[in-house]
Amino acid sequence: MKLEKIKLNNYRNCSDLELVFDKNKTLIIGKNAQGKTNILESIYFLSALKSPRTTSNTDLIQFSADKFSINSQIFKNNTQTELFYQYNCDKKRELKINGVKSAIKDFKNVIKCVLFSSSDLLLLRGAPQDRRDWLDRAISQIYPAYDDRLSKYEKIRIQKNNYFKQCAKTGKYDDTLLSILNEQLSVTGSNIIYIRKKYIKEIEKIAKNKHLTISETENLSIKYDCSFIDDDAIEDINDIQTVFKASLDARKDEEIKRCQACVGPHRDDIIFSINGLDGTKFASQGQQRTIVLALKLSELDLITEKIGDEPILLLDDVLAELDDIRQNYLLKSISDDTQTIITSVDTILFEDEFLKDVQIYKIESGSVLS
Repeated sequence: MKLEKIKLNNYRNCSDLELVFDKNKTLIIGKNAQGKTNILESIYFLSALKSPRTTSNTDLIQFSADKFSINSQIFKNNTQTELFYQYNCDKKRELKINGVKSAIKDFKNVIKCVLFSSSDLLLLRGAPQDRRDWLDRAISQIYPAYDDRLSKYEKIRIQKNNYFKQCAKTGKYDDTLLSILNEQLSVTGSNIIYIRKKYIKEIEKIAKNKHLTISETENLSIKYDCSFIDDDAIEDINDIQTVFKASLDARKDEEIKRCQACVGPHRDDIIFSINGLDGTKFASQGQQRTIVLALKLSELDLITEKIGDEPILLLDDVLAELDDIRQNYLLKSISDDTQTIITSVDTILFEDEFLKDVQIYKIESGSVLS
């Protein structure tokens, strides 16, 4: 697949910006806070219908405007497809494929992206929520329906929390209602955990080899750390649900006391280990960056394997954060067939040979400099 054109209207600081991508490699340069990241964010948004930087689409609307729109042209399977997305301050959205109103799942299936930003390099140092967010975004690129499952689980979890708060005020508890909520949580939550565990196993196989190539001597392992499953051998979805329900029953009093759901995928984590040592605790900054680099390149390979087409790679100011060895490995690992869009302050980090066949745009204040 290839993004041929994108036009942004009132998207963050991009009032009226249009980019045409004539080559497989594009370099977007400009000083900080000029709009480079906004462009990559908008491309990723088309694939996920949410931003990796904010939970509110309203934040994407330019301050002086009442709506934003993204219009793009994609070449996929020897066919040109036009995507149009619009969102206004009233939280109403419009999605179109080739001018026809589109369902969310169909819209999200058109374009696939892997976004690698400088903030991703802090993945191991961040909170468990950061690692869950990474995992959920990566899975959604392969299984678009996964977002619906996450949303359904979150609604049930919030409903359960609100129920606990209401009971705390009245002092009355309905075990039947709580049992129903727990049943719903265990069904939806076990499905999420099953998919997460499956994805972790798949990406670990690819990432281990890439990590070893960069580090030469260090073995990477990735484990899905479920808050209530001690045995890694439990992988069947029915077994997961059984253990989930048992844990909910065992911690019922604690949940009532704390007025919140204490068990479920919203409490889980991902553990990255190097030669058996927990990377979040013992890995150096260089080792952590090697892990994230291997992960992102593995995402690229896994999407290609699953959908049979190369996703678009978005590199947002990440090269400046990598040393020469990791920079070279990243750039040389990218297939010539992979459309790659890179942001950077300038061209100094790139060799002349690389720049020979690269399209370059200069961005200032959300506009393209001629």
